[in-house]
Amino acid sequence: MSTPKVSTKLPAKSRIGSWPVPLLWLALLALSVSIFAAWSALRLPAGLLLGPMIGAIVLGVNGAKIQVPRIPSLGAQALIAAMVAKSITRSILVTFSHQCGLFCTVILGTLLGAAGIGWLISRTGLISGSTAVYGTSPGAANVMVILGEAEGADARLVAFMQFSRVLLVALAAALVAHFWAHVGNAHAPAAPWFGPVPWGNLALVLILALIAQQFARVLGLHAWALLGPMVLLSVLHAAGWLQIDLPRWLLAAAYACLGWQIGLGFRREALIHAGRAMPVVIVAALTLMGFCAALAQCLVKFTGTDALTAYLATSPGGLDSIAIIASSTPQVDLPFVLALQSVRLLFVIGLAPLITRFVVKHSPHLRKLRSRDSR
Repeated sequence: MSTPKVSTKLPAKSRIGSWPVPLLWLALLALSVSIFAAWSALRLPAGLLLGPMIGAIVLGVNGAKIQVPRIPSLGAQALIAAMVAKSITRSILVTFSHQCGLFCTVILGTLLGAAGIGWLISRTGLISGSTAVYGTSPGAANVMVILGEAEGADARLVAFMQFSRVLLVALAAALVAHFWAHVGNAHAPAAPWFGPVPWGNLALVLILALIAQQFARVLGLHAWALLGPMVLLSVLHAAGWLQIDLPRWLLAAAYACLGWQIGLGFRREALIHAGRAMPVVIVAALTLMGFCAALAQCLVKFTGTDALTAYLATSPGGLDSIAIIASSTPQVDLPFVLALQSVRLLFVIGLAPLITRFVVKHSPHLRKLRSRDSR
């Protein structure tokens, strides 16, 4: 009886997957715009990111085999980097220099807390070995999938854990920003969609971003498409040597590409593969979010940081999605959020493999699983 059951599901799954690629993209665009319109009608922030992301998830799990092409993906990351760099001023450098110890303490606490959650999950046997530790790593989702696969982790499950957390964090941050800060009633006037564009300056920003991407790629940096231009443009902007003005329609296209890239990473096969572990994956993500919220409360108590700023700064989501949400929330100290999130991204990329190896090395149950897998 199980055979007919599977065969009846496959055609339903392939119905969307068999559509022509142009039709799939039109369907994705229409669905994204519809969800964005509904999200905006509720006056919730980050609709330009979450609308395309949710639309892509709907199509992705229903068999739409499309991906954001490489060049638009790189361009979107360059634009997100430029958007972040625009907010990096001398004040953010002063913020970091004055609170370097605090930042490092919070970041290391987040990394160790995430590793501890991964270790506890691996003890249950539902998710084994380095898969659990890389899956709970707080940030740099795409990089963690690559690093985890290199360390023998289950790349599909790591991706599912990472993208699930990114989605949950983005949704939670958007809702918290709305209901906590009453963003819907306190929005700054939105920039016009099609205002005058300083084309010369925009071209210079994009050229520098693309050069920085390639330079970072040659250096072998992880997340080079985002980190390379973010570092270069941030330095130039903070020094006052570069003015960054990005038209709203171009940023909207970048947000859409990012949302589609995240959402299309959700596949039905990954959901089926995750199956038994799905409750654990969701609980792990929520536990890490709760742990980071506790760190935010410590920031509020001991440093007097605004509560919403602390929450967004410590949220274990992607830098890009948190930056988009924070930038749409007028009450937030954006330099503080970006400083903490940016430094944590670098720490995650640099230290996650070391922490994972340390956890595996000092966990007998993980060493047994690893040696069994190698045979």
